[in-house]
Amino acid sequence: MKTARWIFCFLAAAIPLRAESVNVAAAADLNFAIQEIIQQFEHDTGNVVHLTLGSSGNFYAQILNGAPFDVFLSADTEYPKQLEQQGYAVPGSTFPYGVGRIVLWIPKRSPLDLNKLGMASLLNDSVKKIAIANPAHAPYGRAAAAAMEYAKLYDRVKGKLVLGENISQAAQFLQSGAADAGIIALSLAVSGPMQKAGRYWLIPSETYPRLEQGAVLLKRAGSAGRAFHEWLRGPEPRRIFEKYGFGKP
Repeated sequence: MKTARWIFCFLAAAIPLRAESVNVAAAADLNFAIQEIIQQFEHDTGNVVHLTLGSSGNFYAQILNGAPFDVFLSADTEYPKQLEQQGYAVPGSTFPYGVGRIVLWIPKRSPLDLNKLGMASLLNDSVKKIAIANPAHAPYGRAAAAAMEYAKLYDRVKGKLVLGENISQAAQFLQSGAADAGIIALSLAVSGPMQKAGRYWLIPSETYPRLEQGAVLLKRAGSAGRAFHEWLRGPEPRRIFEKYGFGKP
């Protein structure tokens, strides 16, 4: 009997506790950073994260319409704060996780000297299509438009613009050759695939509104969602955000 009890206890200990799941909506500029962060969180906690990437404005609208997300990482802090004010998020749960930057990106085959020309590169005859995220619902698209306005280029190049649904799609237009230049997130430009395909010039931060980005805990979140939201504040996510070019809030 003692042997049977010992075997039972051994088997019970060998069975892991049931993992909880977290539904995370994240702005597309986080594509590479958030996947590293999630991998580490899952390793540390045993919980499972289901990630959806997209534009912040679209996520905001989806959450208002009942989308089952637990944590929302936006490309700004306004959408999270609005969700708090409208009763969809836990009051006081919005916190800034990083400050984004935008870059002017061109493929390696381009003859343009970005360091010499800067934003004026967009006027070159070799640039037929310019990829940016849609300013209507993507903070990075609004930043791109603001930078072009600041350089007094927007009206001269608006006919060349190709709008991505989000900043990740804008980057895909560049990778595929559907656009000759584009304004994308630094966090995407420093990724392996984009570095191999092209080069970039860091657009001066004073030429567009500050891209402070925030995370918020939605009211439907369970214990795993609350744990992920809190874990995002820690040193390991901070290290990964900095690796992908996000400044400290």
